[in-house]
Amino acid sequence: MLTYLIRRLFAVVVMLVVVMLAVFGIFFLIPKWTGVDPATMFAGKQADAQALEGIRQKLGLDDPIIVQLFDFFRGILAGRDYTSAGDTYHCEAPCFGYSFKTEQAIWPILADRLPVTLGLAVGAAIIWLVIGLAAGVVSALRRGSIWDRAAMGMALSGVSLPIYFTGLLSLAIFSYGLGLVSNEYTPVEESFPDWFSGMILPWLTLAFLFGAMYARLTRATMLEVMGEDYIRTARAKGVREPVVIRKHAMRSTMTPIITLLGVDLGALMGGAILTETTFSLPGLGQAVLKAIGEKDLPLILGVTLITASAVVVANLIVDLLYGVIDPRVRLA
Repeated sequence: MLTYLIRRLFAVVVMLVVVMLAVFGIFFLIPKWTGVDPATMFAGKQADAQALEGIRQKLGLDDPIIVQLFDFFRGILAGRDYTSAGDTYHCEAPCFGYSFKTEQAIWPILADRLPVTLGLAVGAAIIWLVIGLAAGVVSALRRGSIWDRAAMGMALSGVSLPIYFTGLLSLAIFSYGLGLVSNEYTPVEESFPDWFSGMILPWLTLAFLFGAMYARLTRATMLEVMGEDYIRTARAKGVREPVVIRKHAMRSTMTPIITLLGVDLGALMGGAILTETTFSLPGLGQAVLKAIGEKDLPLILGVTLITASAVVVANLIVDLLYGVIDPRVRLA
């Protein structure tokens, strides 16, 4: 198991380096090749040549590419120094630069919004896993019954209806109409009950979409697994049906579920844009949406790196869970 863990950790480090190289190329190399000057985005198109030159020197845009690449990696891993008008100031690691619009350091902005997105993603994931797995297993074991048709009908509705529709509908009914839950976000450190009340509808709305996909996947995988030879062998040996389902069928069923969960959670860490916008949650999704509108490249770069890193780390966790569920994977 230790060798398996070391191999996976080494692969994650390599992948993170590749991700950082790709992000650097997208945000620094491609604009230079296409003739786009990032300094104009910082100072505006009406800025004079002297102002643009000062910004290039401040951001190091005139340095050779290899120097910019080294500063980019050093900034993320150890922080870096910026010089402007003779003054030098330090950007703490992880340093993604400074906003083109507010001139604030990017990482504190993202760190302030990251807990909102993390709370949304984890809370919704718990709900959609419980509902999706339960609905999928019941549908598979009661194939063709009214429970199967009802569960798959709800799953089809969840996949078909967009988040902004179900989100606004849930707000209209449960918040504005019945007044059962809050429609405003409250930081958890201020009041846990208010935070929980304000997150219920976003959790359920996001879980309704993802839970539908997980229910369909669980049902399809369970139906396939229940027809395998080892399931028939276990039944022939007299193993009780609950044990067959829990110990044999569910173990094989969980493999694709865990794979999908790792990808979904990693992607959601970049911000559930529709959900956060619908419920006015101050998370990464709203931040990157605003940054795209304002062409604030450092903020977009920071969210891109967080999302890519989250996907890589989530897949590492998935690989480790594979080793727990199926010991044969450790030999791969």
